[in-house]
Amino acid sequence: MQMIVVAGFLTLLTSSQGILTALSQSNGSYKYNYATIPFLAEIFKLAVSCFLLWRQLGALPRPRITTEWKSILLFPIPSIIYLIHNNVQFATLTFVDPSTYQIMGNLKIVTTGILFRTFLKRKLSSLQWMAILLLAVGTTTSQVKGCGEAKCDSLFSAPLQGYLLGILSACLSALAGVYTEYLMKKNSDSLYWQNVQLYAAGFEKGTWWQNLFNGYDFTTWLVVLNLASTGLLVSWLMKYADNIVKVYATSMAMLLTMVLSAYLFDFRPSLQLFLGIVICIISVQMYFTPGHMLVDSPPKSKPPGETLSAVMVDENAES
Repeated sequence: MQMIVVAGFLTLLTSSQGILTALSQSNGSYKYNYATIPFLAEIFKLAVSCFLLWRQLGALPRPRITTEWKSILLFPIPSIIYLIHNNVQFATLTFVDPSTYQIMGNLKIVTTGILFRTFLKRKLSSLQWMAILLLAVGTTTSQVKGCGEAKCDSLFSAPLQGYLLGILSACLSALAGVYTEYLMKKNSDSLYWQNVQLYAAGFEKGTWWQNLFNGYDFTTWLVVLNLASTGLLVSWLMKYADNIVKVYATSMAMLLTMVLSAYLFDFRPSLQLFLGIVICIISVQMYFTPGHMLVDSPPKSKPPGETLSAVMVDENAES
């Protein structure tokens, strides 16, 4: 039940991020440097984790904390992978249009499942594999435009390098997530201590720190708070649930964002969006519902001898 609540909050916060970011714009542009948002979110996550760790250290039983350098040096690796991933993203967008890139990004759903199985040795049933594929199909369907809105061959007109980079981007995103889950579960260390190590390694330097708060208003601070809270919930899911739950939460958040945008902005929901939502709901049902509850088991038939005896008893009773 706790996992469902956390995943639900993650879905709401993730869907709110895009909407809050759009609302923070002024006349179609940002008054603030958007590179400061992740930086301040990292500071917030680190501060919250340090505070919770400090409280945990003052209570009994004491939490486990591993201070060996061999363990600590593993935590910057996800940040390095994400740094490479961000550069690959920019390279991909030089070859493909944003719509094609967004659709190719759904490959990370499948690559996460593959790495989840091979790297973490987690077994998935055939129904769960089908559910993951359906989730990728559903999110892609919701993003595909009709032939009247865009060229139908636009998805297949990009150079080969664009598709290869898109696949690499999806693999790097999945690898970073799966490796982070490995770090969180490799021992029974305190979640807050692990967060401190992760977030301390996630800072990126830049010249924008000199005008850090320029252009900030209430909505901008909500964007920072929302992004930081999302990161804290993701780390909880990595520790106590898994990557697949996170993938489902973020995928459903994308669909929820589209639905909310129809009410908040000039966005017209399409038939593809409706079909994508239906497919994703079916996928959630298939993945998380036990297999024996999805298929009606046939009624148990009585052995032939027992049935024959019952018939003979009935005939003797009538005679």
